[in-house]
Amino acid sequence: MPELVERIDVDASPERVWQVLTDWVGQGEWMVATDVETVGGPAQGVGGRLAARTGLPLPGGRHLGLLDTMVITKWDPPRLVEVQHTGRVIRGPGIFEIEPRGEHATFVWTERFYLPWGWIGVVLTPGWYAVQPFVRWGVRRSLRRFAAVAARAA
Repeated sequence: MPELVERIDVDASPERVWQVLTDWVGQGEWMVATDVETVGGPAQGVGGRLAARTGLPLPGGRHLGLLDTMVITKWDPPRLVEVQHTGRVIRGPGIFEIEPRGEHATFVWTERFYLPWGWIGVVLTPGWYAVQPFVRWGVRRSLRRFAAVAARAA
């Protein structure tokens, strides 16, 4: 299963990092080319549902592009939230970990991608190798923006 792991030190407390991370609708401020909304009520615990759309910006802050639906499967404030991507294209767990670092924190973002047909799909899916550099670039850029938002708000 392909896995992407990126981390960044944030000049904010773990509690502040958690607050910025789990402000789902506010993720559009730091997540590259993406808007997020909660589905069916607040998403502040296991079972909460989210929908993200990544792509071209539209008026009003929305995006036209890939729909990524998720359900929260683990919730341990202010340390860990895990979502299960349930869409047609993006599937697998997304793991957001906050590691205390003195008065500050390190934010670790892990994505595990379920490709069709298990390990055979990894070998036979050249598309993953083509898009991986762009996905990694987007996650790294988003993390830098996240750290700036969290530090500014602290």
